[in-house]
Amino acid sequence: MNDIEHELTEDGFLGGRLRLRQPKSGHRAGHDAMLLAAATAAKPGDRVVDLGAGVGAAGLAVAKRVGALRLALVEIDERLVALARSNALSNAITAETIALDVTSGASAFAAAGLSPDTADVVLMNPPFNDSARHRASPDRTREIAHVAAAATLESWVHAARRILKSGGALTLIWRADAVAEVLAALDRGFGSLVVLPVHADASSPAIRLLVCAVKGGRAPTRIQPALILNDEQGRPRPRVRDVLEGREILPLATY
Repeated sequence: MNDIEHELTEDGFLGGRLRLRQPKSGHRAGHDAMLLAAATAAKPGDRVVDLGAGVGAAGLAVAKRVGALRLALVEIDERLVALARSNALSNAITAETIALDVTSGASAFAAAGLSPDTADVVLMNPPFNDSARHRASPDRTREIAHVAAAATLESWVHAARRILKSGGALTLIWRADAVAEVLAALDRGFGSLVVLPVHADASSPAIRLLVCAVKGGRAPTRIQPALILNDEQGRPRPRVRDVLEGREILPLATY
């Protein structure tokens, strides 16, 4: 890692209780990862799999809150896998780090220790920018992390469904203008959806959706009251600060 130290920053999350090293450029963990973590329900002893983990931000934040998880951080980029491993160690969190393309087949997952019907919880922040509207980045790793292909969401949800136990929960974050894609991708094999729209401010349309879905669930879909990130002056609302700093969880984490 020494030869790339100058290309990294160390950033504090959860009010400084979680310290993460990450690249200065390319995909960087931020509010989306912390919102995803705060929306993920887990309990000690659960097998929790973070798909597309990057440097480990969301999965490690869940582990910091819950403790004693059997955590796997899955990431395609070998450099980020190495950083996720280092971040887990430096934060005294036990985690497997797995280099794997989430769109791989069942045999590749099984070879990596992710056999069907073995996970209690899956969380994921897939690439979600629309390639037709998103200007391509010259940074290939950033492009992979941010831009969705036509089948991205469906293939990631399929992978989650395969490794989850019956009754296991998937929590994901996606862009709000693609709500139809989210519902369609979760239509096969999932139910008991809980949807939380996220707005930048009270006067703007939702920018994100946080969704929890249960494998084999049969309860009706519920839509939670919106989470408004900023007040009229553009400052984070007190509740949002509490969520980002790990003092409060989001309603999805209670289901």
